Amino acid sequence: MSTLTLPDPISAYFVADAQSAEALARCFIPQASVKDEGHTHTGRRAIQEWKAAAAARYGYKVEPFALHQEEGFQIVRTRVAGNFPGSPADLQYRFRLERGLIASLEITA
Repeated sequence: MSTLTLPDPISAYFVADAQSAEALARCFIPQASVKDEGHTHTGRRAIQEWKAAAAARYGYKVEPFALHQEEGFQIVRTRVAGNFPGSPADLQYRFRLERGLIASLEITA
């Protein structure tokens, strides 16, 4: 990863994203939600299943390159490269943090 300094829960997310679906799911509060590709995944088990499916389908890597805050959200701009049309692509990860973990994440172009 780059030298970008991210809040601890978000840094942990990107480290876990490169490790396993189980590690990634532990970055979230139990009732968290992830919205990606028009679908919402709620709860750690659903988030773990989403991550496992995305990793198997796209074989992607994520490189965060910018961070800003907006209305209580941490917005991370990333470059995502993998097995999908238009790779690499710049995506926005919109995190809401709660109690040192991720409460919600929305991934958009």
